[in-house]
Amino acid sequence: MKIKEIILHKLSMRLKAPFTTSFGTFQEKEFFVIEMVGEDGKVGWGESTAFSSPWYSEETVKTNEHIMEDFLIPLLLQKPILHPDEVSERFESIRRNNMAKAAVEGAVWDLYAKQLHLPLAKAIGGTKSKIEVGISIGVQKSVKDLIHLIEGYVEEGYKRMKVKIKPGWDINVLKELRQHFPSLPLMADANSAYTLDDIELFKQMDDLGLMMFEQPLAHDDIIDHAKLQKEIQTPICLDESIHSLEDARKAVELGSCKIINIKIGRVGGLTEAKKIHDYCKQHGIAVWCGGMLEAGIGRAHNVAITALDQFVLPGDTAGSSRYWDRDIIDPEVMVEDGYIHIPETFGIGFEVNRDMLKKYTVEKKVFHQE
Repeated sequence: MKIKEIILHKLSMRLKAPFTTSFGTFQEKEFFVIEMVGEDGKVGWGESTAFSSPWYSEETVKTNEHIMEDFLIPLLLQKPILHPDEVSERFESIRRNNMAKAAVEGAVWDLYAKQLHLPLAKAIGGTKSKIEVGISIGVQKSVKDLIHLIEGYVEEGYKRMKVKIKPGWDINVLKELRQHFPSLPLMADANSAYTLDDIELFKQMDDLGLMMFEQPLAHDDIIDHAKLQKEIQTPICLDESIHSLEDARKAVELGSCKIINIKIGRVGGLTEAKKIHDYCKQHGIAVWCGGMLEAGIGRAHNVAITALDQFVLPGDTAGSSRYWDRDIIDPEVMVEDGYIHIPETFGIGFEVNRDMLKKYTVEKKVFHQE
């Protein structure tokens, strides 16, 4: 693969509604779209997932720009590559910065799949024709508002509901939800808002029949999660703690979790995501694909990775209309009765709408093969 040109499009898009978690509320989403042009004229697309503030991780939109522009793109343009798996190897000298790496690597994977005349899902080894979809719901003004939202999503066919919790918005909210929806697949995402001092609270929530608690304790912890998992029956799912195959291996060996949320950006790209998937399949650990409020390109990559067979739980890859008045792809990602059909066209399977891309772009930089 010879890359002729890389274009960084910095976008700003407004979510339909504010999104609130235990670490903050926001409505404007800044991110980068990576356009990668091969010598044959084919174009691969990637999308960055870092937020403008370092809430979820230490990475931000600004740090992504610095790392991509000053390190990753020059490294990638040094010489051709034979396979996208080589990208992570070439980036090994750069510590962490996984979201920046994943954005660039994602464009390489899309370009590679198009050059092979394959859907991206098949290029990475996916076997499914459609995937089950859940939905992530932020903290609401009232439980009544939350119930009303969930009722609408149930009618639309979503297969499970993920609700954000934080101290003061947890057990009583979940009890009301369970009374209202006695058999609904329901999970609680804490985004690291609790400590082992809250162990009795989690024991009480054990009776609610939840699918999982996602990342209840510190964002960089696997030790205390193992202690908590031994004390409760509800599976713990790790998210922020898992940045690599090595993190996943250590967490599984310690008994820190029974489920892992694989986010492409958090683990540094599709290649590492596949490695974690394969390890979890070997060790009987369920995985699912979490969301980072992606626009259409990032959403398309999530659809592709979820085609791998150990993604046995519904992910967060809701339809485009859940978040955006108008996405940047054609067609937009659609959910039908709780499923997304995996595209059969080459690459990510969606066309980038150039008019929408231009509308949301606030800055653009071009890098050429020397």
